[in-house]
Amino acid sequence: MNTVTVTTKAHILRYITAFVTGVIHQSELRRHLIETLHRETHVNQVNIKQLNLAADALESAVSSSSSSIRSSSLSLAEKLLLPLTDYTLSSFILSLILILRNRSDESAISLLRIFHSNPSLARSEIAPSLYERLFYIHLFPVFRWFDDQRTLILSSTCETTSRDMSDYSDELVAMPYAKLLSNVSGEQASKLRELEREYEEVLDENCRVLALYFKEVLMNKDEDAVVTPPLLILKSAAEDGNGGGGEHRMEEMQMPELENGRYNPMWSERDTSIELLSSNSSSRSSQAPLYPQRVSPRVLNPPQSSKYWTTPVYLNSAPETQYSLDENSLCSSSDSEAENEEKDKNIALLEPQQSQTQEQMLAILKESMGSPDNPMAEYENTLLNGSGKQTPPKDFVCPITSNIFDDPVTLETGQTYERKAIEEWFNRENITCPITRQKLQNTKLPKTNYVLKRLVASWKECNPSSVLPTCESPFKDNEEEVKTTMPSASPNCVIIQATVDGMISELRCAINNLYMSEILQESEMAVLQIEKLWRGGNMGLDIHSMLSKPPIINGFMEILFNSLEPQVLQATVFLLAEMGSRDNVVIQTLTRVDTDVECIMALFKKGLTEAVVLLYVLNPSTVTLTEMAIVESLIAVFIKKEEDLVKMCLSPRTAAVLLLAQVMGGSDEIIASSIVKAMFSEKAIEAVVGSLGAEWAEERVAAVEILLRCMQEDGTCRNTIADKAELSPILESFISATDAERFKIVEFFSELIKLNRRTFNERILHIIKEEGPFSTMHTLLIYLQTALQDQRPVMASLLLQLDLLVEPRMMSIYREEAIDTLISCLGNSDFPTTQLAAADTIMSLQGRFNSFGKPLIREVLLKRAGIDKSPRSAVQEDHISNFFSDIETIPEEEKAADDWERKIASVLVSHEFGILFEALADGMKSRIPELRSACFISATWLVNMLTILPDTGIQGAARVCLLKQFVNKLNSAKDIENRILSMLALNSFLHFSDGIRDLTASYAKDILKGLRELKRFSPLASEMLNVLVDENQSNTDIWRHKELIQVDCRDNGEVLSVIWFKDKIISGHTDGRIKVWTLKDNLLLLLQEIQEHTKAVTSLTISESGDRLYSGSLDRTAKIWSIGKEAIHCEQVQDMKDQIHNLVVTNSTTCFIPQGAGIKVQSLNGESKLLNSNKYVKCLAHAHGRLYCGCHDSSVQEIHLATGTITNIQSGSKRLLGKSNPIHTLKIHGELIYAAGSSLDGTAIKIWNNSNYSMVGSLQTGSEVRAMAVSSDLIYLGCKGGVVEIWDKKKHNRVDTLQLGTNCKVNCMTLDSNEEILVIGTSDGQIQAWEMT
Repeated sequence: MNTVTVTTKAHILRYITAFVTGVIHQSELRRHLIETLHRETHVNQVNIKQLNLAADALESAVSSSSSSIRSSSLSLAEKLLLPLTDYTLSSFILSLILILRNRSDESAISLLRIFHSNPSLARSEIAPSLYERLFYIHLFPVFRWFDDQRTLILSSTCETTSRDMSDYSDELVAMPYAKLLSNVSGEQASKLRELEREYEEVLDENCRVLALYFKEVLMNKDEDAVVTPPLLILKSAAEDGNGGGGEHRMEEMQMPELENGRYNPMWSERDTSIELLSSNSSSRSSQAPLYPQRVSPRVLNPPQSSKYWTTPVYLNSAPETQYSLDENSLCSSSDSEAENEEKDKNIALLEPQQSQTQEQMLAILKESMGSPDNPMAEYENTLLNGSGKQTPPKDFVCPITSNIFDDPVTLETGQTYERKAIEEWFNRENITCPITRQKLQNTKLPKTNYVLKRLVASWKECNPSSVLPTCESPFKDNEEEVKTTMPSASPNCVIIQATVDGMISELRCAINNLYMSEILQESEMAVLQIEKLWRGGNMGLDIHSMLSKPPIINGFMEILFNSLEPQVLQATVFLLAEMGSRDNVVIQTLTRVDTDVECIMALFKKGLTEAVVLLYVLNPSTVTLTEMAIVESLIAVFIKKEEDLVKMCLSPRTAAVLLLAQVMGGSDEIIASSIVKAMFSEKAIEAVVGSLGAEWAEERVAAVEILLRCMQEDGTCRNTIADKAELSPILESFISATDAERFKIVEFFSELIKLNRRTFNERILHIIKEEGPFSTMHTLLIYLQTALQDQRPVMASLLLQLDLLVEPRMMSIYREEAIDTLISCLGNSDFPTTQLAAADTIMSLQGRFNSFGKPLIREVLLKRAGIDKSPRSAVQEDHISNFFSDIETIPEEEKAADDWERKIASVLVSHEFGILFEALADGMKSRIPELRSACFISATWLVNMLTILPDTGIQGAARVCLLKQFVNKLNSAKDIENRILSMLALNSFLHFSDGIRDLTASYAKDILKGLRELKRFSPLASEMLNVLVDENQSNTDIWRHKELIQVDCRDNGEVLSVIWFKDKIISGHTDGRIKVWTLKDNLLLLLQEIQEHTKAVTSLTISESGDRLYSGSLDRTAKIWSIGKEAIHCEQVQDMKDQIHNLVVTNSTTCFIPQGAGIKVQSLNGESKLLNSNKYVKCLAHAHGRLYCGCHDSSVQEIHLATGTITNIQSGSKRLLGKSNPIHTLKIHGELIYAAGSSLDGTAIKIWNNSNYSMVGSLQTGSEVRAMAVSSDLIYLGCKGGVVEIWDKKKHNRVDTLQLGTNCKVNCMTLDSNEEILVIGTSDGQIQAWEMT
């Protein structure tokens, strides 16, 4: 029993998805199919409206670039169609929707509903290609059944017809059943019509069966389970005794076994022996074609009905298999032949007369072809003398595709097939010849059979009505018919006529040698001879018409495949390019076979530079050019000298520029970027710049596209382009260019004026403005008013810059239109891309650019905010880029840049009383991050420029629109640069009285915290703080603090020392423990608790390098710790041989207060010495290589560590009786020394200048101060009794007091890096954190 073929789910989805995707991408096809189904769908008005609405929603989704609009449109359409799945139109639209929603299974099922509900319409009009690929393989038994039935009906005619068939000449090989059908009787014609009807019914029924089967396969979820293919339904006709039709019965027939997964009747038992007929063969195959052929309506109907005999669509694999036979051609009547001859003569009289030369050449060619030496003579004479449509000889038809050969290849078995067909056969893992079934030794395809290809091409040339219609030429502009201008045949022209005759004879011999000679050298010499005749053909000889025949073109291609002579290859390419530029038939011949194009590309890549012209003429697709990787070869053309190249219809350099522009414009970003890099590496930019002055406008535009992409990818080439480019020819091209080309030119100019020299930019702007053939500004204005939305910002920018080349006038239509356009685009939220382009354009108008053409507006503003490259700057490299080399220019350039910035800012902010500020404020609220950033930068720049522009009242508009947003940005921005820019903008408002009032009255509290955090980055922050504090003299609320958290550590004794390092707080306790904390969400989280010391940790300090922690203890040791992300680790222990009461560390020494008098200093090599041995020191401080000592006798000394020199800052007093008054704490902040001592004299805190030791102030407090912390604005005093007093550093008045809640003393205090949070350690073991509000 025969097995059956199982169709897989992947197989079904591949073909259906390819069909549906193709429909989606072809709008005209999609609309045509929907209209066809609309006509076939009969529904009520309500359902029609739903279907129309669904179709409109589908079109909206396909055309929209917005993902949200696409998704909503598809969802709406699907909801409308789900209740209407019984209609074919609904199923079709639904299949398109589902594939767009990535539901390919459901899409395929929906499309199969059409084959089930209306199979005839589906296979003939809706999806014939899908029907052929998916259904054909299962329907071959139906085709065989139809063929058998038709043969049975016609069997009574075969005997009489066979005798007539034997009389046919060789020219009628492979003719269809025309002769046979001419003798059918009326009864047979009736049976054939009935068979046609039954055949259609059988096809419909089996399509429905197969559609259900495919649906079941798609819905099968079990991968291991196999869905059994259905049984085909056949209807057979039994003859009665009189040859008439009997009863009809339904039969079920199993599908035959499919070898290698494919059924092809070519290789069935009926066709196992196929003879290729030659011209001298008298045998004919008596077998009827296996594919069923529809009976001609001319036989079945009255004569006046129709004169066309058409083959059904399922038999036509190409349009050329369609025949048109005259009514009388189906009969062998001599009268009809006479009538036909008479018609032919009448038609000939209406045709235009051929020139004398053409008649001579035709006669010569006929004579040549009729000679015994011409192997094509007999065949081609028939073609030349024949008329009407001809069926192709069987040898010219591929046995697999049933189409005429385009690229025939002959296997080792002697059988010939179409290249693509046999490739597919091999791709299915077959290793045998399809016809002979002989196992092949090698499955690698041989070269094209050019002999057969020439024969096919000649047949096509002589039978144009029997082959595919020619396609419209892609080179209409270059297409001209070369007309022969022969002189008259008067006696005065005998010499000229003889010369022409000689040239014709020479050309005829060369053509014969080209495509008939088997000796390569003869063919090569023929090419050179033809080239010579072409170049010297000044006698009006129409050489092109003689050379453009497909056989001759194939002869040229055979030369390209086989010749190794550079001169011959150049000549061949030259001739093909010249002919291709004149005749689209040549192009069609060359592009019909892929291997021909590949050969030309291969020769070009191997160094045949002239082949680039032929490639351009062939107009290959961008995908083909990209896949063939010819970019390097195209760039190599630029480097070659023009004089070294063959003179052709088009310069090779021009062709290379045009092709490179095509590849660049049609490729993705990665490929385009690699092309630009290749051009830079080969230094080909200058060569392309030369094309800007080309005579051909298309070349100029292509060069503009290439150079524009180069500048956008790597702007370092701008200077080269600006220096070498001729701009006048580009301006000439602007007038006649298309809208897309105009925008490319405008983009090119806009990119070109982004040089890092302002004077150069203005020089180029002058050329653009003054050297055009017409008024450039007027032309731009007209184009701006009609341009697309996404093109308008760039055009408006160029127009505005051209207008500002002179000092701004009171009114300018160009300026007003340009600024209005920018503001309109910036506020048009329906086009986000346009909004972003407008914002970027406004930023670039500032006029300063780096060497890559990127705007420097951000960097310039940061520099104005006080950001520099000083080593003391706290800004890290990853926060603020190293840009200063780009903005440090010579004075002349700086002055030009400043003048331009002033002019452009003035016209922008003055337009309609500052309406631009409102548009920028709206942009800063956008959901698009890039748009928010660009508007923020532009707003900062323009607000900053208000400080140097005349006061025209527009400051109020800026303040109303932007002040609050800048305050929010200062406090909420995560990027430090954005906060600094916000600070710069707010500082600009401080220049105006209304701005100072608003900032001090409404926003002082909001911005003080941010300014304090920015003090370490920019001195501008400190200046603004001073202004705001001065303006809030009576407002002590700005210094208010609140308690964040309190942690009880009393189990570890007192908190003797605390220090803040980056994001960690480290505390030392009397039990020898060290704890590491982090402050997060107003909570102190303990990261680590470690006890390396055995006694109290009295001191913690950070090394000057900032990477080590030092701890001093009463256990006579100092430990050095490395600080990790989560913990600290002890690296070294130093035995100090004395108790450590206070510890400071320099780069080379460790200084501490011992148990007795003096200060011990220990160097890195272990040496130690005692300084200030006459004093009992209470506290230490260190700054700039000097040590400051606060002693028990209230004295203060400065010790120079390098020399040991001691200087008294304050003399002490000895008390024999009574309590001493020690200096409890010392702090160095800036140029001032702060000492906290006794309050007996009412001045517990004294302040000295550390340069001349003069006292500059004191704080009057009655509290006993034990600890102190100093910030940029405040002094914190930790006192006994659990109190911390806060004093204004500048005014020396108390602004706040913190109550710790217990009667303890404050042992230590520290501030965070932003000076916002104060951490306190107390004697009762508490750690508290307070924040400035």
